[in-house]
Amino acid sequence: MLSRQHKLLVMKIVSLFSVVRGYNIPIIVLAQYLSAIFILAPEIRALDILLDFYLFLIVFASAVTIASGYIINNFYDSQKDLINRPNKSMLDRLVSQKTKLTVYFSLNFLAVLMASIVSWRAFLFFSAYIFLIWFYSHKIKKYPIIGNLMSALLAVTPFFAILLYFYNKISFEEIENHMSHFVVISAHAVFLFLLLLIREMIKDLENLKGDLVSDYRTIPVLYGENISKQIITALTILTVLPVYVLVNIYDVGYMDIYFYACFGVLLFFLIYLWKSNSKEQFLMLHNVLKFLIVSGVCCIVLINPSVLWHGRELISNY
Repeated sequence: MLSRQHKLLVMKIVSLFSVVRGYNIPIIVLAQYLSAIFILAPEIRALDILLDFYLFLIVFASAVTIASGYIINNFYDSQKDLINRPNKSMLDRLVSQKTKLTVYFSLNFLAVLMASIVSWRAFLFFSAYIFLIWFYSHKIKKYPIIGNLMSALLAVTPFFAILLYFYNKISFEEIENHMSHFVVISAHAVFLFLLLLIREMIKDLENLKGDLVSDYRTIPVLYGENISKQIITALTILTVLPVYVLVNIYDVGYMDIYFYACFGVLLFFLIYLWKSNSKEQFLMLHNVLKFLIVSGVCCIVLINPSVLWHGRELISNY
């Protein structure tokens, strides 16, 4: 039997895990490695990429920075979350604000330390990234449109960290040969950006009550639900553009199946969106978008499934 102190310690660990949204971090790490293996450096053995120490530091610094970002976001949103997510908020409050800030600064120090081992450019990149996350949580988040745009942009920034890492390793003569990789990862990033932006606007509809009380100037608060739904519809239609580039101009292998399935899901998403008017309905739409994002990460392997079928990149070329 666990003692009362041990139970309290376990609950605080669970609380901190909830604050940093530890369930999201592995997805981000997986997405970065899959992007490196299947999109950015398909000519390099997968095992070499997995064993690349400096790439590991970049991915590690990204994960730690995102975790610290969740902490500072939780710190500033504590009052709003008490209204919108009372159960999660009560769990998060088991860890004091002082402890959260201590962990926040420790994680940021660890991130810039890992980045500085890679290069001074990586150090500057993650220093700027940490500052922008704080600035978003402290100031920008409360403003309509720009807050949504910045949130989605910050979410896709880790992918550009590994993009810059790989492009820093190649010569100027090789850059032209790798431009297609840059276009493909950029198109993927735009598609992901749009999904994240739509999700942020759904969250604004979902959290309308708390935003009103906390004086957050979101689009639903200032302009109403219908305007929000119209913008979400327009953004959903815009996802056609990056998908057209990926499916019709560049070769993404069997991942085109994922994009076609996405369009079917997004069609029903829009139909249900215009019928939704409650927090529970918007939460379901939010979860649908999370499913599309997570499944999209897993489906990156469909770009070159021979890696899984034959393991050639893992065992050949010794």
